[in-house]
Amino acid sequence: MADEVVALICRLARENPRWGYLRIVGELKKLAVPVSKTSVATVLRRHGLRPAPRRQGPTWSEFLHAQAEVILATDFFTVDSVLLRSYYVLFVIEVQSRIVYLLGVTANPSGAWATQVARNFTATLEDSGRRFRFLVRDRDTSSWPPLTRSSPRSVPRPSSYRCSRRAPTPSPNVGCGQSAKSAWTTSRPVSPPVESVLRAYVRHYNQARPHRGLLLAVPEPCSGPAHTGTVRRHDVLGGIIHEYERAA
Repeated sequence: MADEVVALICRLARENPRWGYLRIVGELKKLAVPVSKTSVATVLRRHGLRPAPRRQGPTWSEFLHAQAEVILATDFFTVDSVLLRSYYVLFVIEVQSRIVYLLGVTANPSGAWATQVARNFTATLEDSGRRFRFLVRDRDTSSWPPLTRSSPRSVPRPSSYRCSRRAPTPSPNVGCGQSAKSAWTTSRPVSPPVESVLRAYVRHYNQARPHRGLLLAVPEPCSGPAHTGTVRRHDVLGGIIHEYERAA
């Protein structure tokens, strides 16, 4: 393995201590550097870099076998601003493509608000010709404050949709909201405007983050990987997230 590749692997590991072997492999794949998980593990071990903690639970690859192309999953989570105000975030993920949509952000959730953002989203899907059959959410009512008086089943949607609920979970953030929240919302309070910060993360999630369920591809890549040029780091959200690309 070339010294340049070894140095790049160590750089990614040092600058991103929460990245596991596959996450590093995915980032290298974006940079047109084909390296196996075993090679990454070997390099890190030789340079005294410990692996990131492994997450438990089934992988997305296992879940994607079950009619993933027609499933949407939705989730709520809360973020706290530096002004000590809590905001509720509602977004949806396409299970197969892993593309995320930010439906809305509000400090005062209500059934009417949830109904309106759901109408807007389903109208957008219909206009683009996208067809889904199932909407999946969790059973924890504490994570669905806007819907405590208005069930998701009451939200107008195409007749082809069926609303399903996952089994009870110990955390309301389990599901499509987990990666977004764990990435940065627990690191520090968010500075207003909250929605613009969230949209910056959604752009990163859709256009720059490799996903295991997509064989470490990016859901909506902006361009093909460049094979030459200096690898440069781009800081997102004030440096909480790092993206890498080759300079033209």
